[in-house]
Amino acid sequence: MSDTTEIPAAQAALDQLCAHAIRALSIDGVQKANSGHPGLPLGMADAAYVLWSKFLSHNPVDPHWANRDRFVLSAGHGSMLIYSLLHLTGYDLSIDDLKQFRQVGSRTPGHPEYHDTPGVEMTTGPLGQGVATAVGMAIAERWLATTFNRLGMNIVDHYTYAVCGDGDLMEGISQEAASLAGHLKLGKLIYLYDSNSISLVGPTSLSFSENVGERFAASGWQVLTADGHNMAEVAHALAEAKADTARPSIIICTTHIGYGSPKQDSHTSHGEPLGPANVVKTKETLGWPTEPDFFVP
Repeated sequence: MSDTTEIPAAQAALDQLCAHAIRALSIDGVQKANSGHPGLPLGMADAAYVLWSKFLSHNPVDPHWANRDRFVLSAGHGSMLIYSLLHLTGYDLSIDDLKQFRQVGSRTPGHPEYHDTPGVEMTTGPLGQGVATAVGMAIAERWLATTFNRLGMNIVDHYTYAVCGDGDLMEGISQEAASLAGHLKLGKLIYLYDSNSISLVGPTSLSFSENVGERFAASGWQVLTADGHNMAEVAHALAEAKADTARPSIIICTTHIGYGSPKQDSHTSHGEPLGPANVVKTKETLGWPTEPDFFVP
């Protein structure tokens, strides 16, 4: 997908700064814990930033606001992505909480846990679970809106967004849920698919070669594509997804796992810390201060 709309230079610079803040916090959290998954936060920071800053309707002061949009990180292993977003957007999640990533009793467990962290809508980790539950959330929105809305009084009117990865869509539950969502024409359900073609042990081509777009189209979804590192394209795709209220939408975001790091496009960035030297190199590539850790401008 291409979009001729250009973002003004000053806004583009600010947007990039924010995306890099997500990246830097994420790799610092994983490195301090000496455990975790830096690849997805590095790869999906741009798309997630666009969603959270320009489309997601939410209230950091009241995370349980009834008519908030729902955000599900189905690829829960990339949990530092949502923790960084929650901190940067004003939720009750501090830098000290980020520094306690993956520690016993912390508010930032290795995979997102419902009730443990304000702003986390559901516990995720088992692949496919998040995208399936997102379908249930969209069904709930449909039912509540049908039951309680009145002419000129739409008290229930929100979207459900899910970020999923290759592993999610390899699971059978994802297809069962997608089929139901298409059948029910859940137009307020939108997936952002982190399509980086890398799995835990190597390229996804080792075990996965289907055309994901055609699969979802066959199930009645609107299929959109975007360069996951081009914020204008992601924003355009999200606007198109919201404009089609008769179908759920999947945006196939082509990304580079481990973006900006020496391990970019390698499975070695998926499920282990980058290493101190590579954290420094990544920050240098991004134009980010190498010290102190957990720096936010």
